[in-house]
Amino acid sequence: MKLKGKYWLWIVLAGVLATAGFFVYRYERRPLTITGAVTIEDADFRKQLPIADAEVFVDNGLAAAPVRSNSSGFFSLRLFKKVRRGQPITLRFRHPGYQPLDLKDTAADKLYIAQMVPIRLNTKAAANKPVVIIGNVRVRYSIKALRSMNVGSAVKTFAIENKANVPCDDGPICSPDGKWRAAIGSVSLDAGLGQEFHNARLSCIAGPCPFTRVESDNFFTGGQTITASVRNWSDTAMYLLEAEVAHSMVSQIDHQSYPVIFGPTLNFTLPAEAEGVSLEGDLGGETIIFPLGPNLLLSWADCTVATNPDQTKVYRCELKPGYQLQP
Repeated sequence: MKLKGKYWLWIVLAGVLATAGFFVYRYERRPLTITGAVTIEDADFRKQLPIADAEVFVDNGLAAAPVRSNSSGFFSLRLFKKVRRGQPITLRFRHPGYQPLDLKDTAADKLYIAQMVPIRLNTKAAANKPVVIIGNVRVRYSIKALRSMNVGSAVKTFAIENKANVPCDDGPICSPDGKWRAAIGSVSLDAGLGQEFHNARLSCIAGPCPFTRVESDNFFTGGQTITASVRNWSDTAMYLLEAEVAHSMVSQIDHQSYPVIFGPTLNFTLPAEAEGVSLEGDLGGETIIFPLGPNLLLSWADCTVATNPDQTKVYRCELKPGYQLQP
């Protein structure tokens, strides 16, 4: 019996080991995906800006095709199944504006951070030219918004005719305490298509006003049409309804902000609805506006834009040789 029990124990143990070996094999055979980010090499982390459109590939045909980094510098490169974890690989990064970078590492489930050195062109030629100073840089843009413009006012009087001291005797309209006969008068105003009333006021201007009461006051909410009704249980009283007339229209509202400056680089973010983006700066004693346009063209800086998940936009402008930002 003891031998038989040990026999079954060995069978179970062998099964567990075989299952574990199968899953380890499956894990090792699972294709690896190399993920990481490409940034500018700089000792100051604030200047380690993302590099977009950098070509990333692996030596020796270990991946199907090169990939390119996106606007945030992120890249993802799927390796072939034959590549084992721990196997030496060489990641190569190429971009026209940066020195080539070869990163020797091993294939693993980790993040690969590549830092590329910018290529400074025509530095000698620029050194012989006077440096152009740009100061007090601002960002200008506009956002479409619905605005209301006052185009006039409306005035209307109305009387609530009645006679005082007439018992109600269960009539259809009575005073609030049910004692005296009352009457109800109403008024309405129409501002017209595409217009609405603002700041409507209703006031008693003649007659025994203490013995009147506003029954409905939806005129406070405004809108194209406003109405009001008043109960009167004394002699005839007169009310005045006044309001401003506003016309609503979609118009551009200008905004201004300041970029964050790190060395020769300007960084700023804008709402998704921003239009007409331009940079304004002091150049040669004059304030000049430089429209960016859809192609982000500036005579004194190279600009890029990236879109965040919430559709806000991140702009980065790096000064060209021969230009300097005023501290």
